[in-house]
Amino acid sequence: MAKDDSVYTLYGTAFSLYTGKARAYLRYKGLAYRERLSTLRVYKRIIVPKTGVAFIPVVETPEGQFIQDTTAIIDTIEAREPARSVYPPTAKQRLTALLLELYADEWLLIPAMHYRWNYPRQNRKFLLAEFGRVALPWAPAFLRRLIARRHADRFAAMLPTLGIHPETVPAIERSYEALLDDLETHFSAHRYALGDRASLADFGLIAPLYAHLYRDPAPGRLMRQRAPSVARWVERMFDFNPPCGTWMQGDAIPETLLPILRRQFAEQFPVLRDTVAAVASWTQAHPGERLPRQIGSHRFRLNGTEGERALMPYPQWMLQRAIDFYASLAPAERASVDDLLRETGGLEALSMDIPTRLRRENNRLVAAPGPSQTATSR
Repeated sequence: MAKDDSVYTLYGTAFSLYTGKARAYLRYKGLAYRERLSTLRVYKRIIVPKTGVAFIPVVETPEGQFIQDTTAIIDTIEAREPARSVYPPTAKQRLTALLLELYADEWLLIPAMHYRWNYPRQNRKFLLAEFGRVALPWAPAFLRRLIARRHADRFAAMLPTLGIHPETVPAIERSYEALLDDLETHFSAHRYALGDRASLADFGLIAPLYAHLYRDPAPGRLMRQRAPSVARWVERMFDFNPPCGTWMQGDAIPETLLPILRRQFAEQFPVLRDTVAAVASWTQAHPGERLPRQIGSHRFRLNGTEGERALMPYPQWMLQRAIDFYASLAPAERASVDDLLRETGGLEALSMDIPTRLRRENNRLVAAPGPSQTATSR
């Protein structure tokens, strides 16, 4: 079959957190694309052979290049299709976009997974139907149910890895409900995160806020009732080729985003600091070895509640993007950004030293002694 010279292909599922991020981005850019379900057959015949890993989403370019990881997908397409860029050109707005992508992609995974798997009475029937329909769409119903249960049980078993335990659930829900309230205040006044134009911040936020927290029955009901403006923003994020407005003038950051940045620095950055230290220790103890997806565990605090969770290297790679961008700023730009960071409690966080840097190589993380990638080229 001949390749179409203008159409992208998105491999993923409707219920996948990161597929939603890639889908919203492709639609915002107004790009022609087709979507293929990541069935077991597609994993075996396409995704794993072409990327070397078994993760979605994957985007295939019109020329047949396969890109895995949503940040890599966005940055690759931004270089190919510069119109309607999602990277603001100014210092505070670009840093804010990078920070919110880090927050949404890595930290909001916690409430997303909690609300999906800890409300089985409301969600499980819906999720089993979704999983079965995607994994083996051609199979009899009983076989789809069997495979779906296996997949569902595997994902539910991941909750302790993320720090989701009975004792941390109340803190997770308080934090998420407070975030919803802050987002409701923001999106009742602004079309997107940074004004009337979508940015990387929006595509980061849409990942957890769509597939899990809007689309699943229990959290979807919570969002629609408690934060209707957030629900409308979610729906707006999937408009095809929407009007391209402007980011706020003068590199301004909406006041309504400041509580969200404060929450990120208070909740996520202590975990990131421990992650950076753990990566350095692990690579020193295992020179030349491939980084695993988990490198031990640690104690963390959320809303005054302490729990245990795994330490995972990937968030450090995301963190490096924000830190690299901050470090690249000229003195005049740095002064303005520092005012924002002081106001949100992030000045010390963005000066964090990273002894062992990470880079992506063949869709896997490897340790690198020098700078891995800049914040604008990932």
